[in-house]
Amino acid sequence: MDLKPIIIEQRQEIEKIDREENLIARDKLKDAKKYLLYPNILVITGIRRCGKSIFSYLLERDSKFAYINFDDERLIGLKGNELNKILEAFYELYGEIDYIILDEIQNISGWELFVNRLRRTKRVILTGSNSNLLSGELATHLTGRYIDIKLFPFSFKEYLLFNQFKFARAYSTEEKSSIINYMKNYLISGGLPESYKFGRAIVMKIYEDILNKDILLRHHIKKLEELKGLSKYLITNSSEEITYSKLSKILNIKHISTISNWISYLEESFIIFKLERFNFKFKQQFIAPKKIYCIDTGIVEVIGFKFSENKGKVMENCIAIELQRKKWVNPNFEVYYWKNHQQEEVDFVIKGGNKILELIQSSYVNSREEIKERELKGLIKASKDLKCNSLTIITWDYEGEILFEDKKIKIIPLWKWMLDSNN
Repeated sequence: MDLKPIIIEQRQEIEKIDREENLIARDKLKDAKKYLLYPNILVITGIRRCGKSIFSYLLERDSKFAYINFDDERLIGLKGNELNKILEAFYELYGEIDYIILDEIQNISGWELFVNRLRRTKRVILTGSNSNLLSGELATHLTGRYIDIKLFPFSFKEYLLFNQFKFARAYSTEEKSSIINYMKNYLISGGLPESYKFGRAIVMKIYEDILNKDILLRHHIKKLEELKGLSKYLITNSSEEITYSKLSKILNIKHISTISNWISYLEESFIIFKLERFNFKFKQQFIAPKKIYCIDTGIVEVIGFKFSENKGKVMENCIAIELQRKKWVNPNFEVYYWKNHQQEEVDFVIKGGNKILELIQSSYVNSREEIKERELKGLIKASKDLKCNSLTIITWDYEGEILFEDKKIKIIPLWKWMLDSNN
């Protein structure tokens, strides 16, 4: 196989995107550049088509670099012991190079030893659409020699930047109105960059590619319709509690272990993530129902339900995603939900170290009168049980402060919370 035409074509494609489209500097770009000042491997993981390739390219477009994307049908069958041919092709095409980008490297079996050898003389960037990319031989060989970054779909800040919308912290009435409109569009379209160019059809295509390429084929699953049914059910019921036994009955899947395995595959491919119910006793936390969220509200719109049909659930899912971003930046930042035997509930419990930092309730309301008393009582009850007085309700478009049962509750609109660098 002559690899050079493939390498040339792939590079031309990504450079064409650079010339013709509005490429934005993602939030983590500066940090990633700092990591590459040292002889580390930079590993970028995230859901398929969230922008990992472009992110890698933006890191090194002004340097001497080589690039290849293994998510290419012409490279199917390539083995780890053949990867040196790619290195030879790089040298023939570019001469001396400083950086090598290996995109979607998980498609090549046995790639770890090649990368381990490569990083001794080159700075290497790896991308992958599977969270288990670092769980195998690479992690064993490279302890302390790699940095990993999880890339999410666009945040709301990045969405505004992509749309070339600039705002000041003063938030004029006109600006606020525009931001709220952008917020609505963002919840509907989600954060997958290609959705802004191609619309709903590409979101569906990306979702199907994830199921087929990253789950069904990778794990040799024969019960295709059952797996797809489970995925759709979880996305349609995002922000709801689930148990594996209940899912087994609803979907008529005999073995609970099958449900557990399939959910782990969906998590590994970044389609979903789950929250544990908070409990000071780990055993109780382990056996309690979980909450499932989708990684992108655009996928929820296409696969689950429309924003217009259930604004509250989509809004809660959006908050959950933003909290996951923060969790990834800060290893001590943990996110749970809370529920007691009286069915009083708080959507998000933020924990740092051994301390509960904040309790957050999500509520799609536009005025004080619309806030339900049960939402306030849930916060107060959790505040007493968890000894936390930092209480927040995130609304659609209402801001203020409530004193309820001698507890002060901060009220902040979703758009403002998403743009607040200190949230």
